[in-house]
Amino acid sequence: MVRRNDQRRAALVDAAIEVLAREGARGLTFRAVDAEAAVPTGTASNYFGSRDDLLTQAGARVYERLQPDETTLERHRTADRDRDTYAQLMRELVGRVASFRTGYLALLELRLEATRRPELRAVLTERVRADLAANLAYHESSGLPGDATAVKLLYLALNWLIVEQLTLPEVLTGPERDALVTAAVERIVKADDPRSSKR
Repeated sequence: MVRRNDQRRAALVDAAIEVLAREGARGLTFRAVDAEAAVPTGTASNYFGSRDDLLTQAGARVYERLQPDETTLERHRTADRDRDTYAQLMRELVGRVASFRTGYLALLELRLEATRRPELRAVLTERVRADLAANLAYHESSGLPGDATAVKLLYLALNWLIVEQLTLPEVLTGPERDALVTAAVERIVKADDPRSSKR
């Protein structure tokens, strides 16, 4: 029978994220999660019906933890609607994602594992599509410059920049990363976009 203590479940899923980032998908076992969470052996197996269930919930939890807080969202809502603001928002986004290093590395492990597990691939595909759709909807309602194609291009470019930063951090310095984010926005988002003027 699967247990229902939500705090314990969240702690176990957070432990699974750490194990995924450190040991990879093959190292993700119930025993490893129990050890990481410092709980008695057998605890994780009481909370998750299968290893696939644990993998799926770990992926969902990473996205949960990557969401900006309400203060950040409010600042975004009241900012100017130009390319400079857009670049600042993107630099903050890259910084926020990169600061949750284990979460992003765990997501990369999950993506690799999804190439071998159709059920996990289906879940991740749905989640990433929903995340991208939410980003597009937010962008459209925000009044920021650029169209859907610009949003998707930035999504793809910045994701790889984050991968580079987290896996080979000596390749680019922090200032170089920020300059590249700014350059990506300036080159992808057209200056003559009617939505690029300040409010």
